[in-house]
Amino acid sequence: MQNSRGAPITMPDTADHTPTIQVLERAFALLDTLSAQAEPMSLKQISEQTGLHPSTAHRILNDLTIGRYVDRPQAGTYRLGMRLLELGNLVKARLDVREAAIGPMRDLHKLTHQPVNLSMRQGDEIVYVERAYSERSGMQVVRAIGGRAPLHLTSVGKLFLAHDDPQRVRAYATRTGLAGHTRTSITDLSRLERELAQVRARGSARDDEELEPGVRCMAAGIYDDQGKLVAGLSISAPADRLEEAWLERVKTTAATISAALGYRG
Repeated sequence: MQNSRGAPITMPDTADHTPTIQVLERAFALLDTLSAQAEPMSLKQISEQTGLHPSTAHRILNDLTIGRYVDRPQAGTYRLGMRLLELGNLVKARLDVREAAIGPMRDLHKLTHQPVNLSMRQGDEIVYVERAYSERSGMQVVRAIGGRAPLHLTSVGKLFLAHDDPQRVRAYATRTGLAGHTRTSITDLSRLERELAQVRARGSARDDEELEPGVRCMAAGIYDDQGKLVAGLSISAPADRLEEAWLERVKTTAATISAALGYRG
């Protein structure tokens, strides 16, 4: 579709093609234009930005107003309607981190042949909520689904601590005493703060045999549509088998899951 000057109208890329019904294509263009503005738009503005004739835009906007997809706060002005919020909330309510993660987790496991873990924060611990693994990995699974571990001893836990402000991190250290499990566990607040600074800089976190001897992990965060860190994705492997190239795979997979939850960071 072209505007009055012969330039193509940009449409949202949802399935690598545009709708086959022209009126739907035009309706999508109108909604997309309204979504780009915080304030109500006049019919003239909408017509200019979409390239639609004012009468055509007016007719479609009237139909969208009847369906509450568009509101008309004043005569001749339009904005997105509450029906879109209602539908958006329905979609959001269906979005489940585990449901969004399990497919990408299995794909990542097929690439690495190592356990892939999905964990969430609960207080001062992370809780393992899903795992993709196989007996052929050659690694005994120690932490079962529902298992817990201290934040400062795990790669995913460090992601959550890195999102806390310094006061909350110090409070965590006071509450827990930063108890260690292995000789490489971080048990000193200054060292933990340096580690968390690196996590923030890298956008990923690691566990270097800090929770279990002989096991190393790498993790990336999973975010929801509000940009909130809601979970972490990690790979666990024998210390001598963890490959650095996997980190980008972990980050890409975490980004895929975040996108499925509506994150657009």
